[in-house]
Amino acid sequence: MYNGSTIGVVVPAYNEEGFISDVIDSLPEYVDQVFVIDDCSTDGTWTEIKEYVDTEVTQAGVTGDSAEQIVVADGAGTTISESQTFLDKRIVPVRHQTNGGRGAAIQTGYELALMSGMDAIAVLDGDGQMDPNILDEILDPVVKGEADYAKGNRLISRRHCAQMSNWRFFGNALLTILTKVASGHWKMRDPQNGYTAISATALEQLSLNDLFDDYGFLNDMLIQLDANGLTVRDVPMEAFYGDESSGIRYSSFVPKLSMLLLRGFFWRIGKKFFR
Repeated sequence: MYNGSTIGVVVPAYNEEGFISDVIDSLPEYVDQVFVIDDCSTDGTWTEIKEYVDTEVTQAGVTGDSAEQIVVADGAGTTISESQTFLDKRIVPVRHQTNGGRGAAIQTGYELALMSGMDAIAVLDGDGQMDPNILDEILDPVVKGEADYAKGNRLISRRHCAQMSNWRFFGNALLTILTKVASGHWKMRDPQNGYTAISATALEQLSLNDLFDDYGFLNDMLIQLDANGLTVRDVPMEAFYGDESSGIRYSSFVPKLSMLLLRGFFWRIGKKFFR
């Protein structure tokens, strides 16, 4: 619990073998539940997650098969195929049967966090590129009631994005402009930053199943937030890139996302002003 709020953390993972267990292990003790969503990885990510859970169960002196905590979900949405008693555990490992995309993994985590009764839900990727030591800074605007949704911002100054390549910086700056127009969040920057937190109250107002499943999920989320009258707060953070490479290729991603943003703009205007 953090500042009187129960905290859930969603950790989406796809081919994060060698990273995922360290990410889980690094989360602060005040995190009440961790929803680790393996989006049908093709490497040893799922095995690493299960081994981590097995170790935790053994150290806790719990007898029985830790597989009782494991739930299989459909990549297109959360279809629980086992007993929901797994939600009593701090670490909830989930594996999609099919690869649904980063957005689909986060949606699964969000739905499970709501089922668990978390007050605030953060997202921290499984690639080790998000600093768990600043999780409290991401959570603060939400748990203090200052914003419905908080997100990291690496574009606050050139110092904060010193590790960002010129091409990546250009892509992020361009998408910031396009997402500002599409979402109506004019003070927002760095929309591709996936280090986020949202209140359960705000999350319940969104149509999670209608959100884009892949990397455009974050931009689509911002559009839905404004359409529902929900507020967004940027949290300054420094860019950090470890050994894991990004799955985003801006040369193909920007044109594809531009069309998504165009459709989202007209949908948001229609929802806010003509319904």
